[in-house]
Amino acid sequence: MCGIVGYIGEERAAPVLLEGLSKLEYRGYDSAGVAVHNDTGLHVVKAKGRLAVLDGILEGGEKLPGTVGIGHTRWATHGAPSDVNSHPQVSDGGLFAVVHNGIIENYLYLKNHLKRRGVAFVSDTDTEVVAQLLEHYYKGDVLEAIKRVTDRVEGSYALGIICADCPEKVFAVRKDSPLIVGLGDQENFIASDVTAILSKTRRVCRLRDKEIAVLERGKVRFFDSDLYPLEKAVETVEWDAAAAEKSGYEHFMMKEICEQPEALRKTISPRIQNGRVVLDDVGLTKEDIQRISRIFIVACGTSYHVGAVAKYAFEKLLRLPIEVDVASEFRYREPILDARTLVIIISQSGETADTLAALREAQRQGARTLSIVNVVGSTIANESDDVLYTWAGPEIAVASTKAYSTQLAVMDLIVLYMAQELEALPEAELAGYLADLEKLPELAARCLTDKETIQYFASKYFNAKDMYFIGRNVDYAASLEASLKLKEISYIHSEAYTGGELKHGPISLIEEGTLVIAICTYRKLFDKMMANIREVKARGAVVLGIATEDMAEALAQETDYQFCVPKTADFMLPSMSILPLQLFAYYAASMKGCDIDKPRNLAKSVTVE
Repeated sequence: MCGIVGYIGEERAAPVLLEGLSKLEYRGYDSAGVAVHNDTGLHVVKAKGRLAVLDGILEGGEKLPGTVGIGHTRWATHGAPSDVNSHPQVSDGGLFAVVHNGIIENYLYLKNHLKRRGVAFVSDTDTEVVAQLLEHYYKGDVLEAIKRVTDRVEGSYALGIICADCPEKVFAVRKDSPLIVGLGDQENFIASDVTAILSKTRRVCRLRDKEIAVLERGKVRFFDSDLYPLEKAVETVEWDAAAAEKSGYEHFMMKEICEQPEALRKTISPRIQNGRVVLDDVGLTKEDIQRISRIFIVACGTSYHVGAVAKYAFEKLLRLPIEVDVASEFRYREPILDARTLVIIISQSGETADTLAALREAQRQGARTLSIVNVVGSTIANESDDVLYTWAGPEIAVASTKAYSTQLAVMDLIVLYMAQELEALPEAELAGYLADLEKLPELAARCLTDKETIQYFASKYFNAKDMYFIGRNVDYAASLEASLKLKEISYIHSEAYTGGELKHGPISLIEEGTLVIAICTYRKLFDKMMANIREVKARGAVVLGIATEDMAEALAQETDYQFCVPKTADFMLPSMSILPLQLFAYYAASMKGCDIDKPRNLAKSVTVE
């Protein structure tokens, strides 16, 4: 993995590929390369490091003529970052160049099989196996060779392919890793993300598993896994290309933090009508909900933390048992599911490999699945029984911010919808929760008006080596995400603990000057959190407290620094408390000089297991 672009048209390919790859830099990568076919054959140029290195070698693409090509930004999985391991990978005889996102799980067996037949390998990548297999099976028909390769390889892949024998074509195929085809006027594209080609076209087709696309200048043909022709629906991308630009902000992350009030408004407002929750095309009827005996919430990373928050609301309002699972562990613990189980799948991209595998396991056992995703037409969205989109718009920074906020809002909508349909709450209580939910965009905007306070606090502690977050109930769930944000972009070690667990071990880590961030918005446990704060301060900790505005005076008596957020329903409080802590992570990383939008070793969409 991580980014793929392909082009065939009338323009010089290399500049188009470089521009497209630049739009995918946010996904995280460690090397880049292009392959272009021109009158003198197939030419590959690649380099370890940032795209700027490759751009410099190619002088913006002007040094490499040709109007057909593929490009890639690589995030190392097999083999260390290097020029040799960069994509495109080329077959032994030079016939095929391949770019690849995903993991070929049986690559070692296939590599040894080819080596015994005299094929020479030069890289450590699993991708080179695909290039070598294509040439091995090629008998004059590229489509047949692709079919034979996809029948042999196991794992996930999105492949862009060019062949020296077919200089006027680009080939593409995918399985469990995203790949789209962009349709232009006498030019066509492939890309792993629509942002790469949005400046060129808004008309796209989404490939499904094992579907093959053959791109020529004036047409695109599609085939299924048995090479039968397909008709594909054309989708028009509605959001503005400017949404994927920085718009004057220094970093995408700050832009996306500031976009959260509007993103919340787009997510919430259309789904509350005449005092009732209306969930798009979700088919959960009252009878369906009554049959549910248990709910699993399954996700990775930030989305998992959304589930950790939502558990409190679901259990409180629905009185149903809720389990929250890390998707990468879900299958392997052999969960017990049945037709009375609802599995809620959360993924920003809709392509997260572990989360997709969990979805398929849930369906294998007969559970009903409801997914929350941002990307329309993504694999998870397509394969779920029901889907709710967050409508957050493009999120470019690797560290999620508005994805978290909008996913939380959708989970609030789901639990209130289910409570509404089951008549589980008095009408006045339900109306109060809906009113609080409708106010979230306005309250979020208020939280973001006092950036200077957080910026000042970050200026004092951005050089800390360790930080600890504590909270109880929903505040503990929020602290998990706050700690992750800090780790992701500032590289400061941080951990999140429940306040009640301090005395069971973590308090041994507290020494003079240790920074502790205490989230204390949950009113019922505020006094207990004050006791926890006194425990760490007695051992020398410096404490930043986050509480609701009505508790400001009490908070100031126990903490060194304070930040107050508007009051709302208990289970919606993390939508408020996370905002200053996103800002804190951002400012700490900025003051350290970190690459905020593209933190080291991380990728935006994790499409490998």
